[in-house]
Amino acid sequence: MTLFQTLSQKPLYSEHIDTTRMPRAYEAIKHALSIPPIVHVVGTNGKGSTGRFLALMLTQQGKSVGHYTSPHLLRFNERLWRDGVLVEDETLEALHVKLSSILPSALAQELSYFEYTTFLAILAFATCDVIVLEAGLGGEWDATNVFPKVLSVITPIGMDHQSFLGDTLGEIAGTKLRSIRTATLMASSQEPLVKEIARAIAKEKEVPLVEAHTLVCAKTKTAIDSYILYHSLASFFGENLQTAYAAARMLGYKPDIATLLPLDLRARCERVAPNVLLDCGHNPMAARALVQTLGEKKYTFIYNSYADKDVVAILEILRPCVKEMHLMPLPQTGRETAQATIEETMARFGIPLRPFTGELDPVKDYVVFGSFAVAEQFLEGKFAQ
Repeated sequence: MTLFQTLSQKPLYSEHIDTTRMPRAYEAIKHALSIPPIVHVVGTNGKGSTGRFLALMLTQQGKSVGHYTSPHLLRFNERLWRDGVLVEDETLEALHVKLSSILPSALAQELSYFEYTTFLAILAFATCDVIVLEAGLGGEWDATNVFPKVLSVITPIGMDHQSFLGDTLGEIAGTKLRSIRTATLMASSQEPLVKEIARAIAKEKEVPLVEAHTLVCAKTKTAIDSYILYHSLASFFGENLQTAYAAARMLGYKPDIATLLPLDLRARCERVAPNVLLDCGHNPMAARALVQTLGEKKYTFIYNSYADKDVVAILEILRPCVKEMHLMPLPQTGRETAQATIEETMARFGIPLRPFTGELDPVKDYVVFGSFAVAEQFLEGKFAQ
């Protein structure tokens, strides 16, 4: 089977994760892998942009860099970025053939979608100088955590994926932070509890823990602010850029923010039309960052969510910015949608709610929010009920 035929047989989402699969597969094929130094990016929000900023900085330094991120919006290839371009289909197919030749067929069938593509990324970046490897939803038991690493980067940690990671911030932070095994850089914008847990785990594992702001001087902070302003990015990107810069410093490099290429990731507070802002945030932390960006103005929201998200908390946060809401239909993936909860909450708020038909009023200002699935549906125009 081709790569995409193989992936089509693997579910994108699962209610249960077998934490033994990836370690077993890695043990079976690690002798056949050539693995460059890995920077492991773990957290709740900001992983994608922090990782891409770091990849751009290392590329600026003349290094060959692979950046693995997920999920994708429009093309699977978005998950594998190497030296400024996406890995193309022909290369991916060749990598699939190679992986099939070294991975026992029973294990290949057993691996999840994300686990299989993680191995593809390792093969795709085998000749790079550095790999920036973004964790999926977890940390300690994440598929990306089986590989050796030279640096862990911890982006802001908040409430998300409770069914997998735990019901409290402490449980979620512990699961993510127990992935650290070597020098660790932590984004400075963390809840006090997260910092406390990070220090305890770093002490237990006897690894250095550094907060990003301690590696950024006033001159660099000014350059970061200028970059954010020049490229019309939301203010929260400044924190992610600062973390990436600090990570580059820990790796021994001193990037030039003034000449750094623009961020090339879609749906991160992206203005896709003069009156349409698109953001793939999907948890309370992302909602708070969005509200801070939007200010006091009210917008027409195009939104939906799956039921495994804390929809009521998200809508409570968004409420001051919502004039009306259009409900985006979501693809059927086996995950329950939160439509009933959204309808009930909007009725309680007294905010109009109607189905999204795909028609946009040129005199209204829109915000498309609520996960990669919502962003994908919007960009591809898949609005059929």
